[in-house]
Amino acid sequence: MRRACPCSDFSRTDMLRQAAAQAGRGLPSIEPGMPLPAGTGLSRRGFVARSLGLALAVYGADRVINPLVFEEGIAQAATSDRVLVSVFLDGGIDSLSTLFPAGDPRYYELRPKLALPGSTGLAFSEDSRLRWHPSAAAFATLHGEGKLTVLPAVGYTSPDKSHFTSRHYWEVGATDAGLGTGWLGRYLDRAGSPDNPLQGLSLDNRLQPALATARVPVASVDGPDRYTFSKKRTPLEDRMIAAVGSLGVAHAKSKDPALRQAGSAASQSQRLRQQLLPFGANGFSSPVQYPASTEREGFPRRLAGLAAMLAAGLPIRCAALKAPGMYDTHADQPEELAVGLKLTADSLLAFQRDLEARGLADRVVVHLWSEFGRRAKENASDGTDHGAAGIGFLLGTRVRGRMVGEYPGLAGGLDEQGNLRATSDFRGVYAAVLEQWLDADAAAIIPNARSFARPALFR
Repeated sequence: MRRACPCSDFSRTDMLRQAAAQAGRGLPSIEPGMPLPAGTGLSRRGFVARSLGLALAVYGADRVINPLVFEEGIAQAATSDRVLVSVFLDGGIDSLSTLFPAGDPRYYELRPKLALPGSTGLAFSEDSRLRWHPSAAAFATLHGEGKLTVLPAVGYTSPDKSHFTSRHYWEVGATDAGLGTGWLGRYLDRAGSPDNPLQGLSLDNRLQPALATARVPVASVDGPDRYTFSKKRTPLEDRMIAAVGSLGVAHAKSKDPALRQAGSAASQSQRLRQQLLPFGANGFSSPVQYPASTEREGFPRRLAGLAAMLAAGLPIRCAALKAPGMYDTHADQPEELAVGLKLTADSLLAFQRDLEARGLADRVVVHLWSEFGRRAKENASDGTDHGAAGIGFLLGTRVRGRMVGEYPGLAGGLDEQGNLRATSDFRGVYAAVLEQWLDADAAAIIPNARSFARPALFR
């Protein structure tokens, strides 16, 4: 899918985050005042040497995990029943198109070209002024079933319209450019295990900064079917790998530190390989049909893989991944928004149906977020520029399925720059998710958490 926006700020953001997630390769220069991405400086290591081609990296572990207590960490994580999945809508999605104000006269004045016809899309049951974008029909279905909570104007005070800075704020859970750990990473530091890297799973080929920890390990893998030692497996290779794992166990108690470390790495690799082996050579099956997509996108495949991993009992507490599409729609917004939004919404509906078919739906909640919304007034390139408040969602059978905050309207709900004002604060949403879903102390994780109102999000 081609990029809708050539803005240098966004390009720099993407480059910096890719480099930051690959510790040891260094960071490019960065403009003064820009925050470093969460997770910068975390150690990264594979469970075995890179030459073996193992497609899983572990971040944040300051030591090699002891295989003798690895299973204990797995068991401890398995007792935590609830899972939070974070999905990032990259670039700043246009809330005024995703849930568009067909009943707001100012909408058609501000967007003479981009405004969607009032006869299109499905009506939003909680506010008669709003309708769903036609590509978001799957979201409308989930909302109608009471499984989708909508935040039509979520953001923060004194909004920063830089992709880099605003995304950093959302990832660390505070308007603090100096924080180096993600909000989910700090949760895992308190509730997680030092011996379970799967507790925080970045479904990507690099670390999602919201998962950046300070104390416990987290992992990155492109998908359960991508955790392998080579593309072509043979019976001999399988026996060799199993033998390496057995040798690892044998040397895990060695008095030699180097041998002990190598043994631990080999042992862990074999253990995880055995857990993920069913997903490897033959892939994995799903009880529902996911949308087709290109290999580059991979979003439906990753969601299907996540459902399969949860069904297999793998000890995942938090997972993070990026939605398909590019929502920085300075130009050609109608086409760019529609394609990415449809694949995102349709894939998440399939994921929900998958969880329901497997009996896992009450355990999993999905949080969708974007760094900001778009300006209310269209620009001269059939697009919209960086705004303030945007749209967010919570998805699952346990969410209340009701709107959080209100749509403020375009007559009195815009700031002095013509951007939508926030009616809910993302930090209050995070605090509510931590307290009401993850049973955590939000005050210990979100800076100044007590100053933000907590909406009732779950039932």
